[in-house]
Amino acid sequence: MSTAERKYAGDSAHTRSLRRRTALVDVALTEMAENRWRTATVQALCQAAKLNKRYFYESFDSLDALADAVIETIAAEVTEVATGGYLPLLDRPVREQARGAIGAVIDLLGADPRKALVLLGGVPTTPMAHEKRTAVIAGLTAALIAHARTTHDVSLEQDSLAATAPAFVIGGTTQTILSWASGDLPVTRDRVVDDITALWMTLERGATDLARARLASRADETR
Repeated sequence: MSTAERKYAGDSAHTRSLRRRTALVDVALTEMAENRWRTATVQALCQAAKLNKRYFYESFDSLDALADAVIETIAAEVTEVATGGYLPLLDRPVREQARGAIGAVIDLLGADPRKALVLLGGVPTTPMAHEKRTAVIAGLTAALIAHARTTHDVSLEQDSLAATAPAFVIGGTTQTILSWASGDLPVTRDRVVDDITALWMTLERGATDLARARLASRADETR
Protein backbone atom coordinates (compact mmCIF):
# COMPACT_ATOMS: atom_id res chain seq x y z
CA MET A 1 0.00 0.00 0.00
CA SER A 2 1.39 3.40 -0.97
CA THR A 3 1.86 6.29 1.46
CA ALA A 4 -1.07 8.15 -0.16
CA GLU A 5 -3.34 5.17 0.50
CA ARG A 6 -2.38 4.61 4.12
CA LYS A 7 -4.92 5.50 6.73
CA TYR A 8 -4.40 7.57 9.84
CA ALA A 9 -6.94 7.31 12.67
CA GLY A 10 -9.24 5.47 10.28
CA ASP A 11 -9.14 8.12 7.52
CA SER A 12 -7.36 7.89 4.18
CA ALA A 13 -4.91 10.56 3.04
CA HIS A 14 -7.51 11.78 0.54
CA THR A 15 -10.17 12.13 3.24
CA ARG A 16 -7.82 14.07 5.49
CA SER A 17 -6.82 16.35 2.62
CA LEU A 18 -10.47 16.98 1.75
CA ARG A 19 -11.23 17.78 5.39
CA ARG A 20 -8.39 20.31 5.50
CA ARG A 21 -9.57 21.91 2.27
CA THR A 22 -13.11 22.17 3.61
CA ALA A 23 -11.83 23.80 6.81
CA LEU A 24 -9.92 26.42 4.82
CA VAL A 25 -12.94 27.15 2.62
CA ASP A 26 -15.10 27.61 5.71
CA VAL A 27 -12.63 29.96 7.37
CA ALA A 28 -12.26 31.94 4.15
CA LEU A 29 -16.05 32.16 3.86
CA THR A 30 -16.21 33.79 7.28
CA GLU A 31 -13.45 36.27 6.42
CA MET A 32 -15.16 37.20 3.17
CA ALA A 33 -18.62 37.51 4.74
CA GLU A 34 -17.28 39.74 7.52
CA ASN A 35 -15.46 41.94 4.98
CA ARG A 36 -11.96 41.06 6.18
CA TRP A 37 -10.76 39.32 3.04
CA ARG A 38 -8.58 42.17 1.78
CA THR A 39 -6.38 41.83 4.87
CA ALA A 40 -6.42 38.03 5.01
CA THR A 41 -3.14 36.13 4.98
CA VAL A 42 -2.31 32.48 4.49
CA GLN A 43 -0.86 32.34 8.00
CA ALA A 44 -3.95 33.83 9.64
CA LEU A 45 -6.34 31.59 7.72
CA CYS A 46 -4.35 28.49 8.65
CA GLN A 47 -4.32 29.50 12.30
CA ALA A 48 -8.10 29.98 12.24
CA ALA A 49 -8.51 26.57 10.60
CA LYS A 50 -6.08 25.04 13.10
CA LEU A 51 -3.82 23.85 10.30
CA ASN A 52 -0.12 24.00 9.60
CA LYS A 53 0.65 26.57 6.91
CA ARG A 54 2.04 23.93 4.57
CA TYR A 55 -1.42 22.40 4.26
CA PHE A 56 -2.73 25.53 2.55
CA TYR A 57 -0.60 24.82 -0.52
CA GLU A 58 -1.79 21.25 -0.55
CA SER A 59 -5.10 22.54 -1.98
CA PHE A 60 -4.52 26.12 -3.15
CA ASP A 61 -1.74 28.00 -4.88
CA SER A 62 -2.93 31.45 -3.81
CA LEU A 63 -5.52 33.37 -1.79
CA ASP A 64 -7.36 34.15 -5.03
CA ALA A 65 -7.67 30.44 -5.72
CA LEU A 66 -9.18 29.95 -2.26
CA ALA A 67 -11.63 32.83 -2.82
CA ASP A 68 -12.68 31.23 -6.11
CA ALA A 69 -13.17 27.92 -4.34
CA VAL A 70 -15.45 29.57 -1.77
CA ILE A 71 -17.74 30.99 -4.46
CA GLU A 72 -17.64 27.82 -6.54
CA THR A 73 -18.57 25.75 -3.49
CA ILE A 74 -21.59 27.91 -2.67
CA ALA A 75 -22.66 28.02 -6.31
CA ALA A 76 -22.48 24.24 -6.55
CA GLU A 77 -24.59 23.92 -3.41
CA VAL A 78 -27.18 26.37 -4.76
CA THR A 79 -27.37 24.53 -8.07
CA GLU A 80 -27.72 21.18 -6.33
CA VAL A 81 -30.50 22.23 -3.97
CA ALA A 82 -32.37 24.24 -6.63
CA THR A 83 -32.30 21.27 -8.99
CA GLY A 84 -33.35 18.96 -6.21
CA GLY A 85 -36.16 21.38 -5.39
CA TYR A 86 -37.85 21.35 -8.76
CA LEU A 87 -36.89 18.06 -10.48
CA PRO A 88 -39.34 15.99 -8.38
CA LEU A 89 -42.06 18.45 -9.45
CA LEU A 90 -41.65 18.29 -13.24
CA ASP A 91 -45.11 16.77 -13.57
CA ARG A 92 -46.58 19.60 -11.50
CA PRO A 93 -47.53 23.16 -12.55
CA VAL A 94 -44.68 25.62 -13.19
CA ARG A 95 -45.65 27.58 -10.07
CA GLU A 96 -44.97 24.55 -7.89
CA GLN A 97 -41.67 23.90 -9.64
CA ALA A 98 -40.62 27.51 -9.07
CA ARG A 99 -41.68 27.39 -5.43
CA GLY A 100 -39.72 24.17 -4.90
CA ALA A 101 -36.52 25.65 -6.32
CA ILE A 102 -36.90 28.99 -4.53
CA GLY A 103 -37.69 27.35 -1.21
CA ALA A 104 -34.65 25.09 -1.43
CA VAL A 105 -32.31 28.02 -2.16
CA ILE A 106 -33.88 30.12 0.60
CA ASP A 107 -33.33 27.28 3.07
CA LEU A 108 -29.69 26.87 2.08
CA LEU A 109 -28.76 30.56 2.21
CA GLY A 110 -30.98 31.30 5.20
CA ALA A 111 -29.29 28.57 7.22
CA ASP A 112 -25.90 30.20 6.61
CA PRO A 113 -26.19 33.94 5.81
CA ARG A 114 -22.45 34.04 5.10
CA LYS A 115 -23.15 32.22 1.86
CA ALA A 116 -25.81 34.73 0.83
CA LEU A 117 -23.51 37.66 1.57
CA VAL A 118 -20.61 36.26 -0.42
CA LEU A 119 -22.49 34.77 -3.38
CA LEU A 120 -25.11 37.47 -3.83
CA GLY A 121 -22.88 40.52 -3.47
CA GLY A 122 -23.55 41.64 0.07
CA VAL A 123 -19.87 42.27 0.71
CA PRO A 124 -17.02 43.51 -1.51
CA THR A 125 -14.52 40.95 -2.76
CA THR A 126 -11.38 40.88 -4.86
CA PRO A 127 -11.71 41.64 -8.59
CA MET A 128 -11.18 37.98 -9.45
CA ALA A 129 -13.79 36.83 -6.94
CA HIS A 130 -16.20 39.45 -8.27
CA GLU A 131 -15.74 38.07 -11.79
CA LYS A 132 -16.40 34.57 -10.51
CA ARG A 133 -19.54 35.73 -8.70
CA THR A 134 -20.75 37.56 -11.80
CA ALA A 135 -20.23 34.41 -13.86
CA VAL A 136 -22.28 32.41 -11.37
CA ILE A 137 -25.19 34.86 -11.55
CA ALA A 138 -24.95 34.82 -15.36
CA GLY A 139 -25.13 31.04 -15.23
CA LEU A 140 -28.27 31.13 -13.12
CA THR A 141 -29.82 33.58 -15.58
CA ALA A 142 -28.94 31.31 -18.51
CA ALA A 143 -30.49 28.35 -16.71
CA LEU A 144 -33.70 30.30 -16.18
CA ILE A 145 -33.76 31.30 -19.85
CA ALA A 146 -33.29 27.66 -20.87
CA HIS A 147 -36.11 26.58 -18.58
CA ALA A 148 -38.40 29.31 -19.94
CA ARG A 149 -37.80 28.06 -23.47
CA THR A 150 -39.20 24.68 -22.51
CA THR A 151 -42.45 26.17 -21.22
CA HIS A 152 -43.22 28.86 -23.81
CA ASP A 153 -43.67 29.21 -27.53
CA VAL A 154 -40.25 29.21 -29.22
CA SER A 155 -41.34 32.21 -31.24
CA LEU A 156 -41.15 34.29 -28.05
CA GLU A 157 -37.37 34.03 -28.26
CA GLN A 158 -37.55 36.61 -31.03
CA ASP A 159 -38.44 39.27 -28.46
CA SER A 160 -35.89 40.98 -26.21
CA LEU A 161 -37.94 40.00 -23.16
CA ALA A 162 -36.70 36.44 -23.62
CA ALA A 163 -33.37 37.64 -22.22
CA THR A 164 -34.38 40.75 -20.28
CA ALA A 165 -37.03 39.13 -18.08
CA PRO A 166 -34.85 36.28 -16.71
CA ALA A 167 -32.00 38.72 -15.97
CA PHE A 168 -34.48 40.97 -14.15
CA VAL A 169 -35.90 38.01 -12.22
CA ILE A 170 -32.49 36.75 -11.10
CA GLY A 171 -31.33 40.24 -10.10
CA GLY A 172 -34.44 40.98 -8.07
CA THR A 173 -34.49 37.51 -6.54
CA THR A 174 -30.87 37.64 -5.41
CA GLN A 175 -31.37 41.04 -3.79
CA THR A 176 -34.53 39.87 -2.02
CA ILE A 177 -32.87 36.71 -0.71
CA LEU A 178 -29.84 38.71 0.39
CA SER A 179 -32.04 41.19 2.29
CA TRP A 180 -33.98 38.36 3.93
CA ALA A 181 -30.91 36.31 4.88
CA SER A 182 -29.26 39.45 6.30
CA GLY A 183 -32.30 40.15 8.48
CA ASP A 184 -33.22 43.36 6.67
CA LEU A 185 -36.47 41.92 5.31
CA PRO A 186 -38.72 41.14 8.31
CA VAL A 187 -40.91 38.39 6.86
CA THR A 188 -41.10 34.66 7.52
CA ARG A 189 -39.41 32.04 5.41
CA ASP A 190 -42.71 30.83 3.94
CA ARG A 191 -43.81 34.38 3.16
CA VAL A 192 -40.63 35.29 1.29
CA VAL A 193 -40.86 32.04 -0.71
CA ASP A 194 -44.51 32.73 -1.54
CA ASP A 195 -43.80 36.35 -2.46
CA ILE A 196 -40.85 35.56 -4.74
CA THR A 197 -42.84 32.78 -6.40
CA ALA A 198 -45.80 35.10 -6.95
CA LEU A 199 -43.55 37.77 -8.46
CA TRP A 200 -41.92 35.21 -10.75
CA MET A 201 -45.27 34.01 -12.03
CA THR A 202 -46.67 37.52 -12.40
CA LEU A 203 -43.67 38.62 -14.42
CA GLU A 204 -43.76 35.43 -16.47
CA ARG A 205 -47.39 35.99 -17.48
CA GLY A 206 -46.91 39.69 -18.11
CA ALA A 207 -43.71 39.24 -20.13
CA THR A 208 -45.24 36.43 -22.17
CA ASP A 209 -48.34 38.47 -23.01
CA LEU A 210 -46.28 41.52 -23.91
CA ALA A 211 -43.90 39.52 -26.11
CA ARG A 212 -46.80 37.93 -27.97
CA ALA A 213 -48.41 41.33 -28.48
CA ARG A 214 -45.16 42.74 -29.85
CA LEU A 215 -44.71 39.83 -32.22
CA ALA A 216 -48.31 40.13 -33.43
CA SER A 217 -47.85 43.85 -34.00
CA ARG A 218 -44.70 43.30 -36.04
CA ALA A 219 -46.47 40.64 -38.06
CA ASP A 220 -49.32 43.05 -38.81
CA GLU A 221 -46.86 45.71 -39.93
CA THR A 222 -45.26 43.37 -42.47
CA ARG A 223 -48.55 42.43 -44.11
